[in-house]
Amino acid sequence: MTKSKTNFFEVIRAGINSTFQDSGRKNLNHIGIPISGAMDKRNYLLANALLKKDLNSPVIEFAYQGPLLKYNGEKIFIAITGDVKFQIIKNNKEIINGENYKVFLIENNDQINIQSTNKSVYGYLSISENFMIETNWESISTNTKAKIGANDGEKLSNNQKINIDHLNKNKSANKLNYINSKIEYIRVIKSTNFDYFSEPAKKIFFKEEFKVTKLTDRMGMRIEGRKLENIISSNIKSEGLVKGVIQVPSDGNPIIMLSDHGTIGGYPKIANVISADFDKLVQMIPGSIIKFQEVSLDEAEKLFRFYNLETNNLINQIS
Repeated sequence: MTKSKTNFFEVIRAGINSTFQDSGRKNLNHIGIPISGAMDKRNYLLANALLKKDLNSPVIEFAYQGPLLKYNGEKIFIAITGDVKFQIIKNNKEIINGENYKVFLIENNDQINIQSTNKSVYGYLSISENFMIETNWESISTNTKAKIGANDGEKLSNNQKINIDHLNKNKSANKLNYINSKIEYIRVIKSTNFDYFSEPAKKIFFKEEFKVTKLTDRMGMRIEGRKLENIISSNIKSEGLVKGVIQVPSDGNPIIMLSDHGTIGGYPKIANVISADFDKLVQMIPGSIIKFQEVSLDEAEKLFRFYNLETNNLINQIS
């Protein structure tokens, strides 16, 4: 047995929706494969930045309750990002209450207990080394609906082993002071079928509140409010979809396409969430209230440039 295979995590509890993710797949929509990748891009990047890794390195993404992992091997370092409650249970039974955006030492037989996210959905676990996992279509991102990506396209499961490679004992501790902010509005641009909807429906969309339902996963987020009336047709010829587009089926309740969305759809599209607000959107738990605000394409592009600038500034602040 090689040295690398003696270092691994044992999954004692898999958590609700724990998968391997990276920055996703590119340029494959034409063959029916979506981008996938980490839902909250900024927290994904910060998890790797804290450990001075390639920013596109694989991580474990978890939703609501994360995994309980027991480590076997030589010492490594970890970082957890998001708004997450977790503990490190040392081999001597000492319990360390975790702190987000901080690097922790993990030694043989230590356990990482990721208990829950706090009024949010997703969190990220990065390690100083490399997970020994396979790629599909130049990415490890797990799409459980399509059964592609690392772990045979499946979520983590109880009692499985996650092997670790390329041990590096010289990682220094890093920390970032960062608080995940909330926003009052989710900003959108009008989509291709905006004029399919009645004037009252357009006013409802921009003036009234919608609620996030439990029918939400990595593929899409269903929201509910007053019915949006379609005056043309509730079904159109299927056409390409992009992440963040908002479709409205015949019941009048919108569905927002998320990272694992289907690549084509036949419902009219009223708007598209701007890229700068996508991280905030995916962290909204069921019962959260959404209000939409229209911006122009030019404004959306400026806001995305600012989002990238702010993210890079945070990465550069890590010490």
